[in-house]
Amino acid sequence: MARLAQTAGLNDVQQEILSTVRNFVDKEIIPVATQLEHRDEYPAEIVEGLKELGLFGLMIPEEYGGLGESLLTYALCVEEIARGWMSVSGIINTHFIVAYMLKQHGTQEQKDTFLPRMALGEVRGAFSMSEPALGSDVAAISSKGVREGDEYVLNGQKMWLTNGGTSTLVAVLCRSDEGHPEGTPPHKSMTTFLVEKEPGFGEVRPGLTIPGKIDKMGYKGVDTTELIMEGLRIPANRVLGGTTGRGFYQMMDGVEVGRVNVAARGCGVAQRAFELGVSYAQQRHTFGKPIAQHQAIQFKLAEMATKVEAAHAMMVNAARKKDSGERNDLEAGMAKYLASEYCKEVVEDAFRIHGGYGFSKEYEIERLYREAPMLLIGEGTAEIQKMIIGRRLLEEYRFQG
Repeated sequence: MARLAQTAGLNDVQQEILSTVRNFVDKEIIPVATQLEHRDEYPAEIVEGLKELGLFGLMIPEEYGGLGESLLTYALCVEEIARGWMSVSGIINTHFIVAYMLKQHGTQEQKDTFLPRMALGEVRGAFSMSEPALGSDVAAISSKGVREGDEYVLNGQKMWLTNGGTSTLVAVLCRSDEGHPEGTPPHKSMTTFLVEKEPGFGEVRPGLTIPGKIDKMGYKGVDTTELIMEGLRIPANRVLGGTTGRGFYQMMDGVEVGRVNVAARGCGVAQRAFELGVSYAQQRHTFGKPIAQHQAIQFKLAEMATKVEAAHAMMVNAARKKDSGERNDLEAGMAKYLASEYCKEVVEDAFRIHGGYGFSKEYEIERLYREAPMLLIGEGTAEIQKMIIGRRLLEEYRFQG
């Protein structure tokens, strides 16, 4: 039988890229992932390997030194990487979103300055919307950028910044009232600023502090941080796209492709959980036979495999819709919602199959059990996805009275 979650219609280049990534995951990530995760250690050697494979520039156009591949190719690579260790896919994802936003919305000078170095992995991207008090309410952002001559002065505190310490370029969403009269809707008075910084923690440039890593239940290895701006001065030419007031739309465009990425991560983690569950079920014996021969376990494996297949199909559909140039917020929301929920369920079923051993840190499923919940909230909670899906359905199925 073929592996689960196969993708029809891939060309030779896509198949070669995926085969290379899959081999890298099997040889370089899976053998060390649990050990590094337990130490909360940044996977520096793995990241260097991904740089050599060209994955930091996978979707960056060839004219800027990238591979110029599709969102589908990228999502399938993320699925493979997350199957090895979800944290590594997070390192790639935030970089990818910033590169995508630059490609879609940046000025020519901004593209020329950053994209070639991002393709090589010399510049590492991170993006920052969330703040300590706002959660999903992006319109309530209080961080602010005020123009002073040829500069903007940024003040505020941001939260949940993936790659906060290791990144050197952060796309930061702030309010900017300049040019927007009083009463302008909040989402029309937001601007994305491109902030360059040194890697590390503490004061990484004058006016910008990365306090340190946030200690998390799972999703370890990758550095998740706060970002504090106190009189941070940046040149006016570092407004993404060169015009204020477009930040909300730019960020939402990036988050939309990010939701396809999170769906792909959910698919990858679920695949690995199924692999672990089906393997253990054939090794563990009870009542004189492998537990895989018990009907109850076979039912569980059947449900797990079906969920893996369904989530993968929806993720592929959302990526292909975006690649076609069509609006895909409905498909991306559905894929992210389904894949993250199914991932949690498949991981829990694999955990149950392992019995008491699933509770031991010696077994890989213990790590997956702590990682899966992050996907339920990353790039928008299930409730946010349902709102997006519901509104789009009402647009498509408007009652004609």
